[in-house]
Amino acid sequence: MTALGWILAFVAVQRLGELVLAECNTRRLKTLGAREVGAAHYPLFVVLHASWLASLAVFVPWHTQPNWWLIGLFALLQLARVWIVATLGRYWTTRIITLDTAPVVTGGPFHFVRHPNYLVVCCEIAVLPLAFGAWWIALVWSALNAALLWHRIRVEDAALSARRARPAPPCGERTVPAPAPPP
Repeated sequence: MTALGWILAFVAVQRLGELVLAECNTRRLKTLGAREVGAAHYPLFVVLHASWLASLAVFVPWHTQPNWWLIGLFALLQLARVWIVATLGRYWTTRIITLDTAPVVTGGPFHFVRHPNYLVVCCEIAVLPLAFGAWWIALVWSALNAALLWHRIRVEDAALSARRARPAPPCGERTVPAPAPPP
């Protein structure tokens, strides 16, 4: 298999694993009383990310050698992604799921950037195609992602606004609301 094939396989498996984790967290949060906000735009993100990977598989010649410096940058972005997921822990999902009793996390990467996952995704969508010389894929999918994120960040910020007034737990501490006392 070529470098492109290995890298695309890695990203596809990683994304599928994240979807499984996100679904488990979403179901658990909903049993605690969380609610989803902005569900209508979620399928557009699924299509965006799937078509991004598909465009690389279809339009980049499989024998293309990557720019290994950019692949190294992409690998660093994956470490940042792991940091974000680990910081959010059981609250991490790919959807906008809000639990009114949970504080907004402000530790880890959230101490430096309000929406670090979106920053990482923006960089990934540009860096990976650029590593294979596919500047037009980087440009088109970055523009589409920016349009979707513009809407999503507004929806997410509105959903979190009431919770931002409460202090967040220290970095690494995960709080889960205590169960209601029996009647």
